Amino acid sequence: MKHMKHLIKPYLIWSLIIVVIPMVLVMLYSVTTAGNSLVNIQFTLDNFKKLGNSIYVKVFTRSLSIGGITTGICLLIGYPIAYIISRKKETVQGILILLVTIPMWINMLLRTYALMNIISETGFINTLLISLGFDKIEIMYTDVAVVLGLVIDLLPFMILPIHTILNKMDKSYVEAAYDLGANKFTTFKKIIFKMSLPGVVNGVIMVFILSISSFVIPKMLGGGQYVLIGNIIEEQFITQGNWNLGSAISMILIVLMLIVIRVMNKLDKDE
Repeated sequence: MKHMKHLIKPYLIWSLIIVVIPMVLVMLYSVTTAGNSLVNIQFTLDNFKKLGNSIYVKVFTRSLSIGGITTGICLLIGYPIAYIISRKKETVQGILILLVTIPMWINMLLRTYALMNIISETGFINTLLISLGFDKIEIMYTDVAVVLGLVIDLLPFMILPIHTILNKMDKSYVEAAYDLGANKFTTFKKIIFKMSLPGVVNGVIMVFILSISSFVIPKMLGGGQYVLIGNIIEEQFITQGNWNLGSAISMILIVLMLIVIRVMNKLDKDE
């Protein structure tokens, strides 16, 4: 036991440095007017009052909307994929999971540029449509492009936790349901889906949080006109140099994340 305590100490120190201290600084900046200096700080709530501006309200609303749509699509696509993979042999599962995770090994910017080459005005899709005699379609710089980019980027974060739960699920419950006369739909609804709910909750939380805080994909695929919370935070910290307002927006984002986690955990009270 004492040996385990010694192993935990480096982790606690590392967490203090990269998580706790930055979080405390963000909280402090959000309620002060000291710019990016902690000298002669003055406490205020003006940074949060500014967020009542209609511009920021629209950004938060759009972010929640885009995040909800992205999460829903990832769940609709990711759950069947995870379920199909979990029913394969162990060796096949390993190969399929590898195929799911391989895109995550590639830099996100490269993946986004590749997608831009596919959906741009002169990209693969429009080139194919024109060659077939159809009119080209406008995908770039729309909500569709942003959601498509987020889904492609975040889909593995939905598949992996669901697959993990499904793969560890006790198959005897399913066999018992069939023996008692339950059909496939009832078995899935009453047994499989309920037992996989922890994976669904984890996947939804990760995808939603990552989608509303993303700034690279909306900036590149949205052409700068589809601004989400992550873009506003990036602009305040890097472009405007307004660490206080950026920290206030970050705190709002953190609160949103905590609310989402709380709501999703209500769906799985045992976890």
